[in-house]
Amino acid sequence: MKKISYAIVLLLALVLTTSCNDYETYSDMKEKERDAIERFIAKEGIQVISEETFKAQNYTTDLNSNQFVHFNRSGVYMQIVREGCGEVLEENKKVNVLCRFLEKNIQTDSILVRNDEHAYLSSSGSSSFDVSSYLDKMSVTRNGTTITASFLSGMMYQYHGSASVPGGWLVPLNYVKIGRPENEGEETSKVRLIVPHSQGTADASSSVVPYYYEITYQRER
Repeated sequence: MKKISYAIVLLLALVLTTSCNDYETYSDMKEKERDAIERFIAKEGIQVISEETFKAQNYTTDLNSNQFVHFNRSGVYMQIVREGCGEVLEENKKVNVLCRFLEKNIQTDSILVRNDEHAYLSSSGSSSFDVSSYLDKMSVTRNGTTITASFLSGMMYQYHGSASVPGGWLVPLNYVKIGRPENEGEETSKVRLIVPHSQGTADASSSVVPYYYEITYQRER
């Protein structure tokens, strides 16, 4: 009987030890997230600049050097590919903004969802349906440097099942113009982002995973 009891105690101890070793703390997950971001930055040859340098460069990022500005408060990294046409968002006015985007899980290096113009092209190079119907539409209001927004429709809204716009998506709206190309040479604004879980979707937040985005912003008619 004693031998059996001793064997049971050993088995329980082994199970508990294994469970403890398998348990991943929030601190562990944040460290994995930081490591994943650092690997991504190194792999992509990104030059990280400070907010002070970003300001000194008249709020631009040098594409030739593959610069991303790191915002200390939010942890978001941003590259402005195109400033865009039109004007910055007006104060205290609700505006509908249309977005094309690509969303990638940085830890797994896998694209989760996208609605950009390349997502639905057939092998012949033509689209079999109206890509514009998959644009994400969000209602945006700017109050000083504070931006609030909610999804009204689109792929992000469908895929993540939430009207909440990731905080990381709103960071660029203080630095790019939100207009509609109407003349030759005009383009929509475009950014690239590295978004930590705290500024990401509910899925990113719950799993403590950083996402990479490429996003264009365009004012709705």
